Amino acid sequence: MIMDIEFNSQEELYKRVKPALTSKRRELKRYGIDVKEEEIWMYLVDTEFKNGNNLTLSDIVSSIMHIEKETFLK
Repeated sequence: MIMDIEFNSQEELYKRVKPALTSKRRELKRYGIDVKEEEIWMYLVDTEFKNGNNLTLSDIVSSIMHIEKETFLK
């Protein structure tokens, strides 16, 4: 059975994917990159999700987990 999950706000979606954001933050920290979950989220909102309608939860989590560390190197 496939469940369609709808979110009423970006904040609600953010809370749902926060574990994936935390995991990515920890991974980046191992490379010496200190970034917050909110920064990862805003990067994706501004780039990957900008034109994305009807993204699935798995698409969003996949985008989070596949961010390259070079994205946040300063």
